Amino acid sequence: MRTLQEAALEASVCTKCRLAQGRTQVVFGVGSANSDLMFIGEGPGYHEDKQGEPFVGAAGQLLNRMLQEIGIRRADVYICNVIKCRPPGNRDPLPDEIDACSPYLREQIELVDPRIIVTLGNFATRYVLNRQASISRVRGQRFPWDGRTVIPTFHPAAVLRGGGEASTQMTSLRADFAEIRAALAEQPRPAEEQLGLF
Repeated sequence: MRTLQEAALEASVCTKCRLAQGRTQVVFGVGSANSDLMFIGEGPGYHEDKQGEPFVGAAGQLLNRMLQEIGIRRADVYICNVIKCRPPGNRDPLPDEIDACSPYLREQIELVDPRIIVTLGNFATRYVLNRQASISRVRGQRFPWDGRTVIPTFHPAAVLRGGGEASTQMTSLRADFAEIRAALAEQPRPAEEQLGLF
């Protein structure tokens, strides 16, 4: 099995879809390579495309603050997107673009092996859960998925667009992050499970 760095190196020169033509750089992922917690967004925006790191703009700052509020450092989680190149004008990714990119995301999940995956927004949630779910209906709930727990929540950018700090979405986002913290605290780490066997 290869490392995240090796996968990122391959992705950095990827030309499997039309998005390769318009990107500044591939935005593969960032954070701890063996984190229990993984965040998956939709795709890179303007700032991410320029810096090569996911969630570095205003939405990224909100994500950092929400992590801080539940006592988790950004460096201790893994953050990536469904697609690794910025779509022109931040449009939604097209089905063939998602297909071209999905092996990278599957490999990231396999390599990081998180216990909890947080999907940010409708797009990532529908992709991971493989169903037409509305984020306002499923947010904050836990879904079993491939031996892991998926917790969908609003995309930070949508919260900022929807009124920011004073919005009901912000209140929901805080509640969802409290749920993420609770889920992390509940599930035993594999080492503890093994100790229980002896």
